[in-house]
Amino acid sequence: MKITTFNPLIVSSEADEIISLLNELGFEKRHAPVVETGGMQVERTRMKDANGFNVDISKVEKIPRDLCAIRMNVDDFDAAYELLSAHGFQKAPGVEIVELKRSKLLMMASPSGFCIEVVQHIKD
Repeated sequence: MKITTFNPLIVSSEADEIISLLNELGFEKRHAPVVETGGMQVERTRMKDANGFNVDISKVEKIPRDLCAIRMNVDDFDAAYELLSAHGFQKAPGVEIVELKRSKLLMMASPSGFCIEVVQHIKD
């Protein structure tokens, strides 16, 4: 398994406020696709600063409080899932694997609550 990106991810119902703060800190919006994740739309904003640091913000309307995690893009979803599972990670509560036309993703939580979102982009 190869990790292609590894950066902070903030999941929030108040994403616009977070994006505004990050703009003031020097981050610029790169793209913000809206994806359907099985009954819910999520706007996923990717931001980058002049030093090349990335941060992702996912706007989820019905989340009780913000969640900070790591987004890990990989070339092999199944291998990443198996590796994290071997370290005690499980599907985050209430979350299932999301399979879209161009990606497959899952938020996984460690026994202590630390979360990693595993993402594999599917290429044609």
